[in-house]
Amino acid sequence: MHELGIVFHVIKRLENLAEENKLSEIQSVTLEIGEVSGVVPEYLQDCWKWAVKKTEIMQNSELKIEPIEAVTICNDCKKTYRTVEFGKTCPNCKSDNTVLQVGNEMNIKQIEAC
Repeated sequence: MHELGIVFHVIKRLENLAEENKLSEIQSVTLEIGEVSGVVPEYLQDCWKWAVKKTEIMQNSELKIEPIEAVTICNDCKKTYRTVEFGKTCPNCKSDNTVLQVGNEMNIKQIEAC
């Protein structure tokens, strides 16, 4: 379960940010997660609920997750398509000369703090 490692990394980054900006509490964090990133949002939520209780500044913080749709581009016909639905094969020209454009990333999008 790599979600726990991700949560620890995010918490550490937020603690450093809170210290740099003299924040007393982080109320919520919004993460963008690509739908083919391999991160399971439900596992991430469970790990978050457990891990934030161990930090003073984030004990009551909420984790919000926004999915990023995976999009692939075909190098032959130059069209984009939804990756999860069609996989590596372009639905327009049937080529497998394709590259994932977005949908594999995870970003800290927003932090609500005081």
